[in-house]
Amino acid sequence: MMKFLIAGLGNFEPQYWGTRHNIGFRIVNALAEDGGVPFSEVRYGAVARLRVKNKELLLLKPNTFMNLSGLAVRYWLQKEAIPIDNLLVVVDDIALPFGTLRLKPKGSDAGHNGLKHIQEILNTQEYCRLRFGIGNNFPRGGQIDYVLGAFEPEEMAVMDDKMKQAVEIIKSFCLSGVQCTMNQYNNR
Repeated sequence: MMKFLIAGLGNFEPQYWGTRHNIGFRIVNALAEDGGVPFSEVRYGAVARLRVKNKELLLLKPNTFMNLSGLAVRYWLQKEAIPIDNLLVVVDDIALPFGTLRLKPKGSDAGHNGLKHIQEILNTQEYCRLRFGIGNNFPRGGQIDYVLGAFEPEEMAVMDDKMKQAVEIIKSFCLSGVQCTMNQYNNR
């Protein structure tokens, strides 16, 4: 059975739960809920195992802090013998308008510390990522407060729909591949 590692990035302490920077955790939680599977605390994070047709998805929420996410990703890739082509990192992106979901087969870290560390640890930019747009509605110098801040009420009003769409994209990535999924979802 083909395995995939779906790593949602975030910070694990309770004060970060509802923040924009933790959208990766929120999305993998939605995927686990959709599949009715629980998370277990294990080495380097919380893990849930989900079957989607003939694929096994290992859902990971690293507990290494955002800036050290690469440690958890590398550990679980190696432990489960998952090829890097079957890695999908789910992350927030201030360069995209709120709610925009963009699947990419590779790319730069775009200043995101979680992606930067994964790239350093894996020694490559050649891994897939699903970026969730959180917008950039902050004053100059206000980026940290913005990404560590809560979503606005009008954003929360559409969050369920965005979570459903993100779950669809992840399942499609595992079942149909990155190119087919990008063609289907990136221009929505």
